[in-house]
Amino acid sequence: MKDPYMNATATKLNTHGLDIDKIRSDFPVLAQEVHNRPLIYLDNAATTQKPRQVIDEITKYYTNYNSNIHRGVHHLSQEATRRYEAARHQIQKLVNSTRDIELIFTRGTTESINLVASTWGRANVKHGDEILITGMEHHSNIVPWQLLAQDSGAILKVVPITDDGEIDLEEYYKMLNRRTKIVSFVHVSNSLGTINPAKQIIDAAHEVGAVVLMDTAQSIQHIPVDVRELDVDFMAFSGHKIYGPTGIGVLYGKKDILAEMPPYQGGGDMIKSVTFEKTIYNDLPYRFEAGTPNIVGAIGLGEAITYVRKTGIDKIAAYEKELMEYGTEKLSAINGLKIIGTAKEKAGAISFVLDNIHPHDVGTLLDTQGIAVRTGHHCTEPVMRRFGIPATSRASFAFYNTKEEIDELAKALKKVINMFS
Repeated sequence: MKDPYMNATATKLNTHGLDIDKIRSDFPVLAQEVHNRPLIYLDNAATTQKPRQVIDEITKYYTNYNSNIHRGVHHLSQEATRRYEAARHQIQKLVNSTRDIELIFTRGTTESINLVASTWGRANVKHGDEILITGMEHHSNIVPWQLLAQDSGAILKVVPITDDGEIDLEEYYKMLNRRTKIVSFVHVSNSLGTINPAKQIIDAAHEVGAVVLMDTAQSIQHIPVDVRELDVDFMAFSGHKIYGPTGIGVLYGKKDILAEMPPYQGGGDMIKSVTFEKTIYNDLPYRFEAGTPNIVGAIGLGEAITYVRKTGIDKIAAYEKELMEYGTEKLSAINGLKIIGTAKEKAGAISFVLDNIHPHDVGTLLDTQGIAVRTGHHCTEPVMRRFGIPATSRASFAFYNTKEEIDELAKALKKVINMFS
């Protein structure tokens, strides 16, 4: 079936060298119809679609070399191990870490943050210490620190956000002090789209001796992330947000910090030797990868990152900036629509509310027109309370989305408003 949202896109929007027609053809799900309408997928902040290259690589693993890793001398195990570790190397290239042993495979951003809170946190955060997060965090970057504070007697502090949906940097600088042990913040907000000034946040934290964790679940697929340039101590992201499989994620940590951390879980592969009297733990990164890992997930993620790197993250960022600016302009022109989160620097998502229409009704009616958006609090209930709303509708973009799809979204929203007026 011919894709109705591929026609002459390049002549209407600056694609910055991307072949959008080719990219869209790589994603099989985009060719389908929903409710007899061509699918317009604008729920990329929840999960991204998968290119055929990733799907094929997953099939290839199960078809040709399905085996456990690191333990076998036979061909299948050796091949599975090689591809698993090659995926780690692809991640190293994407984030520019010093070495691939600084990259730990986890189930996703949530587990990565919990790993740090449970290991580094319990070893280093004591009664009276302070943990600093921001008012725009996802629940997965709130609850682990609450648990740590409860267990350790530390104090959890929250940096406020402005009416535009930006971190109040003046308040952040005031809140930093020698009792601050860790600062954990989101690079790009999943519910506001705000791009936070990562380098400023990290440098200021380091000045008071604090360690920093950066949640890049909503930035890694949209903008370049260089852990060495940022000098961040920990960084976490999820594979399914960057065109890879679900159930796989990454924790980056500086080697010297990781080397001092106790294990997260006990079991196979995280050990060098076990007796009933004593266990000697394995080297990095395997110390934190107990048991049989999500082998095919890691391999699929490696292929997804290969796809992104070949496409060019700088090109992706530039094109998606065009989409965000066009989408903001188009939606802002709709009477009765208010955008929540108007930061100067944004990526990935536009959240909005319609006068006197519940977001769930908006999402349901858009679905009847083949348009997939997310509605709800987006796992950021404190953000919703900050803006005095129960929920928003969120249109979130990827590099396979087009200007024409945004036009269709705007038309559909006007129909929704007319239905309720």
